[in-house]
Amino acid sequence: MDHATGLSRRGVLLAAGAAVAGSALPGARPAAAAAKLVPVSMATHIHGPFSEGVASYAAHLEQARKYKVDVVWFTDHDFRIAAYGHRQAVHFDGADEPEHGLAWTWKQHVVGRPDSHGADFVAVPHSPQDGTGKALRLAAAGAGSVRLDGVAWNAMANACVADTELTLDVLPEQVGAGGGLTLDVQLSNQPGKGILRVAYHIGGVGKVTHKVDGARGTVRLPARPGVWQRLTFLLRDDIAKLWPDVVAGDNALTGLALEVRQGRFVVDRLTFVRSRRAGQAGEQLRAEVIAAVAGKYPDVTQFRALEVSMVRHLNWFGGDLTLPAFPTPPLRDNDAALTASMVRWLHAHGGLVCWNHPMDVAKRDELAKLIVSQAALGADLVEIGRDPVEDLLWVYDVASRNAVFLTALGSSDDHDATDWAANEEHFVSHVWSPTKRRADLLRALSAGAAWFTDLTSYRGAMDLRVGGVSCMGAVLVGPAPVAADVSATKLPKGATLEIVVGTVGTGLKPSTTVTVVKTGKRQVKLLPGTYVRSQVRLKDTTIAGASNPLWLLAKAPAAPIPAARRRALPY
Repeated sequence: MDHATGLSRRGVLLAAGAAVAGSALPGARPAAAAAKLVPVSMATHIHGPFSEGVASYAAHLEQARKYKVDVVWFTDHDFRIAAYGHRQAVHFDGADEPEHGLAWTWKQHVVGRPDSHGADFVAVPHSPQDGTGKALRLAAAGAGSVRLDGVAWNAMANACVADTELTLDVLPEQVGAGGGLTLDVQLSNQPGKGILRVAYHIGGVGKVTHKVDGARGTVRLPARPGVWQRLTFLLRDDIAKLWPDVVAGDNALTGLALEVRQGRFVVDRLTFVRSRRAGQAGEQLRAEVIAAVAGKYPDVTQFRALEVSMVRHLNWFGGDLTLPAFPTPPLRDNDAALTASMVRWLHAHGGLVCWNHPMDVAKRDELAKLIVSQAALGADLVEIGRDPVEDLLWVYDVASRNAVFLTALGSSDDHDATDWAANEEHFVSHVWSPTKRRADLLRALSAGAAWFTDLTSYRGAMDLRVGGVSCMGAVLVGPAPVAADVSATKLPKGATLEIVVGTVGTGLKPSTTVTVVKTGKRQVKLLPGTYVRSQVRLKDTTIAGASNPLWLLAKAPAAPIPAARRRALPY
């Protein structure tokens, strides 16, 4: 519900369809002359600590530096930036404890070989500050421990720690020598360290101490025996003390467990307090964290973007990055009309919209029909460079045949920043642009002056030129053929350049011919009513790169050609 207006989120979005969104890029100009353009590589689908994985921004930027990627667009999930609908508290009323219908589960493990152990939800004692519910008694004796890992539905306890504190009510009933209660917190992956963890050891000490061993930090906390006490854990502050070379806010809470060794403790009322998430505050917090990390990586250009996640997923580049309304609970709705309305809402706030992983809820032929019949739901860009790339290129040729002008991008969708090349998806996008400024990159994307390549196997430059001018993504209109120079540099050994020429018209299957070129370049005669694109195929037959098309239409289409794509004929 949109509490400001009383309208449902669906109503807001569908009403937005009647609003005048305007051009995604007002005043967009045609691409500059080829001599003024340079290839710029970009990671266009990247998640940091405001999403659900273990990635930090620093770890991603280290990967960009390692693989010589010029620009990173941080596309965290919108509702996770706001921590909307995220877990607020656990009351220890049982092993399964839903909140607003969303699950929380404790999973028990026995570590080592304790002489005895137990993990029981008890009515008495329980925290005097937690009503009439139950509490959890944990006990272990001997050479071992009992551990409970907390698991939230859809990682809804994960959140950036820049504004986060935890509280836990604790009753130490018995503490043996060297024993105590541990709150074990997993954080994010940091360059040169790995995934950080903080173990809060409670009881058996007289003062607070901090100790670090590589990626493992230990904070020892005193606890009074026999009485309930509320402990507060300021994660950001403890990270800063343990690892002063790390931007403390560039971490997320990605795991949480309770463990008892040589002792007996009762715990109750675990809370997650996030102080800066209301309204647009979460996005401002994210901007501050990114800025703090950016100073350490001046050689990598960085921009904020959003993955809009409560509809079919959309990446939003540029614009004012206003967070949209979210449903309660935050459940994704794949209705095509709702997604199209969200695209119009985003366009009204400026920038470009990319349809992400479009085959996650639609098979190949179904997707092609949807793109043609509903003009790709109004999206400007679409992720084609990802698995299954052959099927996605098939769909893209259907769209190109029907003059649906979409810029194809590559995707990594990386949430962990462990090794971009080893990630399941490892495509990068490239554009021809005069600079790495955001406005120039957005113009290049809007114009379709883009190609994508596999990070692990091909990093050459691809182009389609007419009269010596880069025309990738352009739409020409005229009655006579045009000579187009198709090129792909730095072909790997055994790889070939494939020139794909398709007819423009109607139909829900591609109408293409493919010419194989071993030299990496060829001039083709482009006839009116056709388009041309190219792709690089490796020796093992996998596709390692593909360009956006160049169209030559015999006459102007019924729908206006996007201003960024219109180009005058060279004759």
